[in-house]
Amino acid sequence: MRAENAKLPGDCGLARLGTAHQVEGWSDRTSVAPGEPVRLFSSTTAQTLTVSVFRVGWYDGHGCRLVEHRGPLPGVRQPVPGPAPGTNTIATSWRPTTTFATSSWPAGDYLIRLDDADGWQAYVPLTVRGPAQPGRIVILNAVTTWQAYNAWGGYSLYHGPSGQFTDRARVVSFDRPYDFGDGAADFTGNEQPLVMLAERLGLPVRYATDIDLHADPHLLDGARAVISLGHDEYYSREMRAALTAARDRGVNIAFLGANAVYRRIRLSASPTGPNRTQAGYKIAAEDPLYGVDNSRITANWPSPPNADPESSLTGGMYQCNPAHADMTVWNPRHWLLAGTGTAAGDRIPGMIGPEYDRVDASVPTPGQIEVLGHSPVTCRDDPDFADVTYYTAPSGAGVFDAGTSAWVCALNDVCGPGVHGPAPRAFTTQVTTNLLRAFAAGTAGRAHPAARAVPTDYREKADGVER
Repeated sequence: MRAENAKLPGDCGLARLGTAHQVEGWSDRTSVAPGEPVRLFSSTTAQTLTVSVFRVGWYDGHGCRLVEHRGPLPGVRQPVPGPAPGTNTIATSWRPTTTFATSSWPAGDYLIRLDDADGWQAYVPLTVRGPAQPGRIVILNAVTTWQAYNAWGGYSLYHGPSGQFTDRARVVSFDRPYDFGDGAADFTGNEQPLVMLAERLGLPVRYATDIDLHADPHLLDGARAVISLGHDEYYSREMRAALTAARDRGVNIAFLGANAVYRRIRLSASPTGPNRTQAGYKIAAEDPLYGVDNSRITANWPSPPNADPESSLTGGMYQCNPAHADMTVWNPRHWLLAGTGTAAGDRIPGMIGPEYDRVDASVPTPGQIEVLGHSPVTCRDDPDFADVTYYTAPSGAGVFDAGTSAWVCALNDVCGPGVHGPAPRAFTTQVTTNLLRAFAAGTAGRAHPAARAVPTDYREKADGVER
């Protein structure tokens, strides 16, 4: 990794974002191994476009390196399809623009930038997986959560064109561009800052997506840790089983967000390839499998039937959204807070929200769990607390839950209003550095066993539904 990051940096920024279908695209794979071909599909209102492929990392302080450039290529305006009856799925049938061999692309996270002849730009994200080498930290791109929020064509798992929940999509497709994050969805704000830090530290990292976790139960074999990034909400049964099994083998896990592993999904094929279609009905009775195979319905994990709150894996339990508050240090002597210079009661401005977790006595929670931060917060007029937690499993695996969705973006000070300035950046960078180095060293519970240390002011929830 150090040799890769010693190469010359490139400029992967956007100067003029296309926002009204001027230029946009998607790829036929969310991830590939080096040497596996990937097809790019694009649409533009201009006559031509160029394609630049950038690898994300730490290049002399810059965030990317140019790996390949292609074009100018003919520009084609491709159609926005209508919704599929019953599910409101939007899936394109575009003609491919070009195909990349990827044989010279090192493993990592990538931004493919589209520049059309009229000056409009957009990204297409891609993950290039590395070999399954022992001792790696696996950085997991949360593409299923990206797709759940993607409203390209008018429909996401949250709303339809009316903006209402009732006409939302029940099934979404990866065969379309992302309509947020400059075309890169959640990557640039909730994932790229962690990638840059891990590569700056020179850690042995490997890259994958949560779809890879779904497809390959052995993806984490030999890994020392897996990193769930800033917004990792949507999990299939296979994904959760693979992550839990890894923890039970001694693989450390970091949840660097909040509301992780909260929504259940099913993945199936599209005409483009396997696991390109994502079902997320959210209401159990609407799912065609309700009463037929309740183990596969797509309600929330904490909700019946077959309720299985995420807290048994994550430690903290999702509580509420939206919330905005300072983070309050509760246990400054914890090893993860070494070097932060904080004392009990110190506040890190704006660090809580908009989603948050806490240790919740009403749901299954690991016994050996420690609270680092315990922050007063009010959400929807309801007073509560947000918790930063660390626990060790019987296998010795260490599991960290940041308990706030503002963690990863604070690393690069890209959260926006409410979480801004040097204090959040310095705090999250130091804690995350302590965490990554300890997790890279091996099963964290051997060096840092947890003992139950939690506040006593629990507030039990009456149900397991999102509020």
